[in-house]
Amino acid sequence: MKIKKLLLGDEAFASGAINAGLSGAYGYPGTPSTEIMEFIQANPVAKARAIHSHWSANEKTAYEEALGMSFAGLRSIVTMKHVGLNAAADAFVNSGMTGANGGMLVAVADDPSMHSSQNEQDSRFYGDFAFIPVLEPSSQQEAYDMAGYGFALSEKYEIPVIIRFVTRLSHSRASVEVDAEPGPQNIVHFPADGRRWVLMPANSRARYRQLLNVYEALEEASETSPFNSYTDGTDKSLGIVVSGIAANYLDEIFQEGCPFPTVRISQYPLPKKMLRRLAGECEKLLILEEGQPFIEKAMRGVMESPVRICGRLDGIVQRTGELNPDIVKDSLYKLCPDLEAVRPVDRREPCQLAVSRPPSLCKGCGHRDVYQALNEVLSEYADARVFGDIGCYTLGYLAPFKALHTVLDMGASITMAKGASEAGVHPSVAVIGDSTFTHSGMAGLLDAINEDSNMLVIISDNLTTGMTGGQDSQGTGKIEDICLGLGLPAERLHTIDLLPKNYEELKRLFKEAIDSKGLHVIVSRRECIQTARRHGAHRGPKTQA
Repeated sequence: MKIKKLLLGDEAFASGAINAGLSGAYGYPGTPSTEIMEFIQANPVAKARAIHSHWSANEKTAYEEALGMSFAGLRSIVTMKHVGLNAAADAFVNSGMTGANGGMLVAVADDPSMHSSQNEQDSRFYGDFAFIPVLEPSSQQEAYDMAGYGFALSEKYEIPVIIRFVTRLSHSRASVEVDAEPGPQNIVHFPADGRRWVLMPANSRARYRQLLNVYEALEEASETSPFNSYTDGTDKSLGIVVSGIAANYLDEIFQEGCPFPTVRISQYPLPKKMLRRLAGECEKLLILEEGQPFIEKAMRGVMESPVRICGRLDGIVQRTGELNPDIVKDSLYKLCPDLEAVRPVDRREPCQLAVSRPPSLCKGCGHRDVYQALNEVLSEYADARVFGDIGCYTLGYLAPFKALHTVLDMGASITMAKGASEAGVHPSVAVIGDSTFTHSGMAGLLDAINEDSNMLVIISDNLTTGMTGGQDSQGTGKIEDICLGLGLPAERLHTIDLLPKNYEELKRLFKEAIDSKGLHVIVSRRECIQTARRHGAHRGPKTQA
């Protein structure tokens, strides 16, 4: 029996995973993937079944934990955004070699147009690199359906499976038909072939040959996948290859049916036979894909006969950013200017009265005090440099503070500040949040402690993972103990509550640490104003005397 629900793409996938017998969800919050875990954490079925759904310290630990559950024969998912897969890459690539036992799905949310990210990287390249299959839903319904299908695919071929989301699918809602009752969960059972789970050279060499054979079978599976299709057309002057959410834009343009032969791809490896058929029947091909030119590049190695391939690489489709119906229509117009459906229409110019409103730190945010005090202190030093990190406090780069000189990736503030200090930069200051510190800052701090680097590390602790909505931070209540446990001398560690009355003391601590030799760590603490408001709402109004 099916029922209908209005769900985000993230929520549809999470619901599908629960109903397909999920036993454990692991992840680190990152837009636009966060809602997958949050849906599971709040789901009554997940609670009744005691499905694991706690956040992990980072994407690498989350991936390995999910793989451990898969090793035990249960179904697991791991969630992250695209740059999070970089942090998990060691485990991810090697999991292609170990394979999976219980079904394991890797839900990775890419962010074309960089709404909340450092880059536009495309996770399909990771799947190709690691010989791991990829599913790419084009709708919320497919996101739901692909959870159960992906678990079955993972268990059939004994390999993890990527589910690739993009921002527009993750964060848009649609009516989804879901199962009224969840299916059974797996029971614990261990792999029949234990050797491939121990990646010593002798085992790995044998497993690699097996993996190549598995990948050939996965290529054949793509040809018959319910998510890949070949649709014939009457006009063979052009063939279209469309993947994932881009299929919706094509449908919107050709509501009565596309006149061109079309291959729709939502399961990888690429269905080469379908693509070769399309190339053999059409004069030229247009590749419409959200993200980087993954299919477009691969097509040049797939075709058996010469055919013109158009897309992002030759400028027919814009090279960067998200697609939309207008962009797809413009691309078609470049190739088919006589086609009525794609003729350009007059578009209203954006209103000039609308002023850009860049994001800013919330009023009452503790990061504000940190940057204001730091700017005042550093104004006395000609060559001061401040190394930032990934979190709400990245906004310190913008006005009015303009306090940061670098932002690279999770944890890089400490390590880059260390390297700069060793180049002679003084003051060299790192600013990192509590969640990012436990994500990937601790190892860098250990390096700095071991060499007593001449630098200041500011851990701006807001007691949560604020940038993604206030998820639990793994380091809450443990930051000072972690620093001391790594070997930082107690006299080099200072903690201050970010209250107005302590503002001058904060400046004094900054100044004193900068003027002293060696490594100093200052933990500045104030609860995130947004989570504080929610906590206050949960506690209810104060009772009046």
